Amino acid sequence: MRRRDFIKAVVGSFAASPLAVRAQQRALPTIGLLSSRSPAVDAPLIALIRQGLNETGFVEGQNVAIDYRWAEGQYDRLAVLAADLARQQVAVIVTLGGDTSALAAKAGTATIPIVFATGSDPVRTGLVNNLHRPGGNITGVSTLLAETEAKRLELLHELRPHATKTAVLVNPGAIPRAEFQLNDIQAAARGAGQDINILNASTIRDIDVAFAKLVQMRADALLVTTDSFFFTHAPQLVVLAARHAIPTVYFRREFAAAGGLMSYAANPDESYRLLGAYAARILKGEKPGDLPIQRSTNFELVINVSTARALGLEIPPTLLARADEVIE
Repeated sequence: MRRRDFIKAVVGSFAASPLAVRAQQRALPTIGLLSSRSPAVDAPLIALIRQGLNETGFVEGQNVAIDYRWAEGQYDRLAVLAADLARQQVAVIVTLGGDTSALAAKAGTATIPIVFATGSDPVRTGLVNNLHRPGGNITGVSTLLAETEAKRLELLHELRPHATKTAVLVNPGAIPRAEFQLNDIQAAARGAGQDINILNASTIRDIDVAFAKLVQMRADALLVTTDSFFFTHAPQLVVLAARHAIPTVYFRREFAAAGGLMSYAANPDESYRLLGAYAARILKGEKPGDLPIQRSTNFELVINVSTARALGLEIPPTLLARADEVIE
């Protein structure tokens, strides 16, 4: 099946009428899925969650129902959506789209079990107090994407060692993660003797304005920080970076696959399968607070050499040799 057809099929399954979903809920245990993103963006990840459920004995529509809530990149909707799932008294809430979704779910219920996926350190953002025994009603998986911003800045410096104007794109609405990201990036930049320019974007128009500023300042390179809003608008970011010939490093492989220059990120497959498996274990009676937070250990560097050629860049051989994947 082609990727486009696959996504259409998965997204189509999210569109069942509310009455049909609630009829299922009366007969089946229900997982409430809360995402800061959209069905189309999350379709491949939902497939991995379903795989994790299947491997643990649960099949959507047969012995478990899933009730979906999408914020479509509008973080201020998350609290209302989380409260709605709590009112529905779902058996467990699974969150996608970073700590903004997870924190909204945590604020919405102290009793319904929560399984989150986040790119941040969940202790640092206040989701849990302890990785090994999180306690309370919450557990999950961290891909540590936001904790590797300094590494991405280092890779960008290796790619463009003589760059004097490096820019960083941040979503200031991603609280508290944005503050931690900036602290880490600024500390790494000081350590390397680099000057960086911070650009903020939390709307589609903001992204256009940010790239106009990049052109005006004649930026040598750009780091796009980890954020679900940026992931939702990956095509726009990749197109603008290509249009204005700005070498850019991203936080997910999907950017490089879509024509972005370079990405450094955890492989999400195992993390999202585990998300489904944890939800299944809770449905079988285990307590979320007893399930340790799982953290990614497998990170991949992806370089798109076709994009590098279009930008007139020569990838240093030492950097190319370390790439886990080279896209021609």
